[in-house]
Formats: sequence, structure tokens, C-alpha cells
Amino acid sequence: MFENWGEGWGDIHLLEMAFRTTVSFAALLLLTRLLGKKQMSQLTFFHYITGITIGSIAANIAGESETPFWNGLLSLVIWTLLTVLLSFVTLKWGGSRMILDNQPTIVINDGRIDEQAMKSVQLHLDDLNMMLRETGVFTIKDVQYAVLETNGALSVLQKVPQLPATKKDVKAGGGPPQYMPSEIIADGRVNRKTLQLHGLSEEWLLKEIRKHGISRSDQVFFAQLQEDGSLDVTLKQPKMNR
Repeated sequence: MFENWGEGWGDIHLLEMAFRTTVSFAALLLLTRLLGKKQMSQLTFFHYITGITIGSIAANIAGESETPFWNGLLSLVIWTLLTVLLSFVTLKWGGSRMILDNQPTIVINDGRIDEQAMKSVQLHLDDLNMMLRETGVFTIKDVQYAVLETNGALSVLQKVPQLPATKKDVKAGGGPPQYMPSEIIADGRVNRKTLQLHGLSEEWLLKEIRKHGISRSDQVFFAQLQEDGSLDVTLKQPKMNR
């Protein structure tokens, strides 16, 4: 009854695959313990890629019979040891962390977006606004510092008057906001859909940006509608002559 059961499986044998999977699982468990919590938390893009690679090697060992077992296991061990070695190097020599992990970048300083910093990390305004909202911040001018960390997360320090405890101390309150903070201008381009959504006109927009000493929207890097109906404006930085 079972004489032809294995036909069609080619070179794949159940016992071999069970052995490869079990050993790969055990090796991956031990090696991840060796890597430590820092690697598993994927603190940087390098850690993220390393984690994916180690998992991919283990998967190939377990599921690909064409991959020589001992070769794959050796590759897994060597990759892990190299990762541990680099972690040791960055721990002993701080300068090497700049090469391997880069450094955090301040993208907002005192309520103003740093255009050059945004370009250096290739961060789009839409992405910045989304990341701010994920931290519970809807108004850029309320941010003292926003730092893009080496793992791609955004750390936000709000200005003192916006901190919950300070609001309570000064008995800040009032009714619901008139508007939800929204992007009106991004890199010189007017978001007319947002204007229409809030019942605002381009004449109103022109009047608001004139308060900042400019007459054209293409001179604005970022403009955000505030809760009280005012406009917070970040002007484009002048291009440096080379």
C-alpha cells in the first residue's frame, strides 16, 4: 500500500527534512540568545536587515533540500558571529557607530521644520506628519524637537506649554478646536482639497502668508492650519551658492 508513497517527492525525504528543521530551529534559538536583546529589538536598519538575513538562512536550511545542510549551518553561525563582532566593535570604539548605525537627525527644531535635514534623511512631509500624529501631536509648532532615530522612529519633545501637566497647572481649557491641524502647503504646492474641506479660500491663504513677509505660496516649504484658524508657516531655506 505504501510501496509507491514516496514517488514524486524527488530527493526530498521526510526524515531528512525533519532533521534539518529541528536542528535549524535549535541553532536559531541558541544563536538569537547569543545576539542579545539589542539585535532582536532591531534598533537600527542594519539590525533589521541582519535579522531578516539570519531568518532567511535558517529557512533555507530547513526547507531547501538543495542547500547542503552543513554549509548552510556554517553560514548561519558565521553570520551570527560577524554580527556579534560588529556589536563588540561599536561598543568599544564609539566612532565606528557613525559608520555602522549613522546618527539621529533633528528634523524639527523649536516648531520649525529643518528642510535640509529632511532632505538628508529622505523624509517626506506626509511621512513626517503621519509619524507626528502617531505620537499624538497634530501641530508642528507645538514641537520643541523631533528627532528621527536610527531605526526610523520619530521621537518628539513637545514645548513646555503643551505638556499635559503644564496645561493643568495653568488651567488651560476651553471648547473643542475650531479646526483640525492640517497641511495647507507642502514644498510650495497648495493643497486645495484641504482648503475646500475647511471652507477656506485661496484669498484667505494669500492674506495669511503675506503676514510672513512673502507674496507667493511657492516660497513656503510647509504651512499648517492651526486649531484656532491661523496659519503656521515654514519658509523655504535659501539655496547655498556652490
